Amino acid sequence: MVLSADSTKAANSSKKFQGKAKTAESSAAPFKPGLAARLAAAKILGAVIDRKTPLDGMLDAEGGNPAYRALSESDRALVRAILNSALRHLPRIEAAIGSLLETPLPEGARALHHVLVVGAAQILYLSVPNHSAVDLAVEQANQDPRNRRFAKLVNALLRRIGREKEEILARVAAVPAIPAWFLERLERAYGVETALKIAEAQLEPAAVDLTVKGDAEGWAKRLNGAVLPTGGVRLAAFDGTIPSLEGFAEGAWWVQDAAASIPARLFGALAGKRVVDLCAAPGGKTAQLVLAGAEVTALEQSPNRLKRLSANLGRLGFEADTVLSDMAKYEPAELFDAALLDAPCSSTGTTRRHPDVLWSKGPEDIAKLAGVQERMLRQALKMVKPGGIVVFSNCSLDPQEGEEVVARVLADTPDIERVAVPAAEWPGLEEAITPAGEFRTLPTMLRMGEGFASGLDGFYAAILRRLP
Repeated sequence: MVLSADSTKAANSSKKFQGKAKTAESSAAPFKPGLAARLAAAKILGAVIDRKTPLDGMLDAEGGNPAYRALSESDRALVRAILNSALRHLPRIEAAIGSLLETPLPEGARALHHVLVVGAAQILYLSVPNHSAVDLAVEQANQDPRNRRFAKLVNALLRRIGREKEEILARVAAVPAIPAWFLERLERAYGVETALKIAEAQLEPAAVDLTVKGDAEGWAKRLNGAVLPTGGVRLAAFDGTIPSLEGFAEGAWWVQDAAASIPARLFGALAGKRVVDLCAAPGGKTAQLVLAGAEVTALEQSPNRLKRLSANLGRLGFEADTVLSDMAKYEPAELFDAALLDAPCSSTGTTRRHPDVLWSKGPEDIAKLAGVQERMLRQALKMVKPGGIVVFSNCSLDPQEGEEVVARVLADTPDIERVAVPAAEWPGLEEAITPAGEFRTLPTMLRMGEGFASGLDGFYAAILRRLP
């Protein structure tokens, strides 16, 4: 493995710098300021892309990665920023690094790969000073016996990325910013042009959307927001925290992506009806059902998630019959009028807020989850009365987890029919209604005006009815 000619020259010119790095390594202070954050970022990045470990768990303040939990809050925020940027732009970062090497990194040099990606992400996509990103990446290499011999390469390559940043960004702009396996699936489902637009859309951080108890126009005005076609409110960019906003403490609204708020609105009038919310946590959809006047049973199989659900409902002043149970084992004393099944899925529609998804999941996960969803949907249909409604939804962009699941159930269940969603009832989101009358939102939809982030999560939803 060698650098291209320019980078080799840079490496030769940095011997003095390397000598200083070695001196620092042997000094009494083993860690430079900021080094612990970069070490944690590289370690967590490797866990995501090499071991398919979900990011959320590793960034949990109580049970997360020990290296992350040991950091100050400001360093934790830096780690999150580095990881989000690295994972969102990973194919482009890897292309940038690869373009500066005459030969690829050695096989198995994953730790070195992660150091370079963390350094390049800071230089290309964050406002971290170049010298700091380079210096700390070199220190990372010197601290690791596996990477020490590559410290000069790390120095030269990252310095060149800093010097040629704009040229490099232009060169890699055409590289799709999602894994090849997922791009291929999107192209089959939506066509090449839309697939590439979805890939670009996931680079934009998600907006903050609120579901309000009432007076959407009033809350939009008070919170500097805009009313959405879903009836919710989208906030413009703001400084501060969600709990500090007006209306949070009194439970006037809750945070919920615009797409996630759609399934609970597909039932129509619910006043006085008995509705079961299956897989109910964290409770946003449960709250919508209660707000609509339903008598709600909220089912959740995780004790911790049920606790979170109860806390969220309590803040909003809502009540529901919360039940700790696996839905496969749940036997209601009486059939329900309606059921909401927001099924577990690959979450590929949420990459704007969870950029690790496409690196911690793969085709095999989608196939497995589609099977789980089909079993759950068949079970949900048994829980409603004849004439009862089941809304099936998930936050996957892959038709294998949506349209194909519903098609199989409809094909061999004669007493079930699909109820088409009228596009006319969803002004502003008509393009999300499929020819079959199902909802299919894409991150490219819901274009907003100046000052507001556009897009929404990728979601699928369909209405099924048991025939009388």
